[in-house]
Amino acid sequence: MKRPAIDPALLVILAGVCAALHVGKLPPALPVLRDALGVSLLQAGFLLSMVQFAGMTLGLAVGLTADSFGLRRSMLLGLWTLAGASGAGGWARGPGDLLALRALEGFGLLLVALPAPSLIRKLVPMNRLSTMLGLWGAYMPFGSAVALLCGPLVMALFGWQGWWWGLAVLSAAMAVWLALGVPLDAARRSPEGTGQKAQSATSIAPWPRRLRQTLTSRGPWLVALSFAVYSGQWLAVIGFLPSIYLQAGIGGAAVGLLTALAAAVNIIGNVGSGRLLQRGLRPQTLLYIGFATMSLGALMAFALAESQPLLRYAGVLLFSMVGGMIPGTLFSLAVRLAPGDDTISTTVGWVQQWSAAGQFAGPPLVAWVAGAVGGWHWTWAVTGACSVIGMLLAAQIARVARADP
Repeated sequence: MKRPAIDPALLVILAGVCAALHVGKLPPALPVLRDALGVSLLQAGFLLSMVQFAGMTLGLAVGLTADSFGLRRSMLLGLWTLAGASGAGGWARGPGDLLALRALEGFGLLLVALPAPSLIRKLVPMNRLSTMLGLWGAYMPFGSAVALLCGPLVMALFGWQGWWWGLAVLSAAMAVWLALGVPLDAARRSPEGTGQKAQSATSIAPWPRRLRQTLTSRGPWLVALSFAVYSGQWLAVIGFLPSIYLQAGIGGAAVGLLTALAAAVNIIGNVGSGRLLQRGLRPQTLLYIGFATMSLGALMAFALAESQPLLRYAGVLLFSMVGGMIPGTLFSLAVRLAPGDDTISTTVGWVQQWSAAGQFAGPPLVAWVAGAVGGWHWTWAVTGACSVIGMLLAAQIARVARADP
């Protein structure tokens, strides 16, 4: 039998990156959409967060059904949904149209993101799992960075509609590649040498039992809430960077490059967290460092260095890069602290639901504060509060992890 041209687990990660492009495609388009469709600042905040609406409301439900419906099949459906919604978005005639289609894109993102950690777990041996989940944790910042970098270039040539349509074609192509590269049998059984038992669809517990197991366990709650306070502040800061720079008089091409770099350095933290966990560093230590550094970076960027552009940008890079250790660590904890093997997708669904809630609330909250005080200089207070909550949750995670080694 001919071997696939690419590691199926890496193909799953690439599918996540493709889905993340749809999250990152909006920030560089906001200035254009304001002129073309009359999008206000508050509407821009909701456009940034609306892609998370499905995750905020349906994450747990999709997680419950992912195993029985099929992990691979769920991801394929998600990619086709993204292709259709993005294609239709190119014909939007007002903010309302875009808001509705962003919600549909959020559903597609959910279908791609939820099954991926469980599918990766089935495709790789245990000695590679932390590393691969660290790579998976980078799917969002990497996809966002590519979109932030390429978006202005594509829009300069083809307009914002061409940008939407191009990503629709890319998502459809990714769906075909995933269908060819991850066979059905690989998606249903664990690889040899992992020490895991193969699980057939008939061995999966009924959904009420899986739901009860997940929601009555402390681990999934703590990981989910931690993801919420991380993702809300990260998307708020990175999502509004193009608008912040344009208001500061920085040119369009430079805005795309600076914002893409700020998103891309998050990958360093994600990949680094997987390697550090593989070497035995405690997850709660990485969470403490990540949240504390995000608080410091936001303080530098929005309060202490307001009149020093280079130092201010260094704060943004610090915020994103070291903060990147948080999602990689939390994905690993979600797999580890799930009540059972058949509740991993359910646990990830619960985590995704709270992560989406954070991303839904974060950008509008930061936009509201900026509008109320007449600038972005109090953004650090919002992100700092999130980081303090994150460190308190990390302390509780440490207790649960010690009780469930």
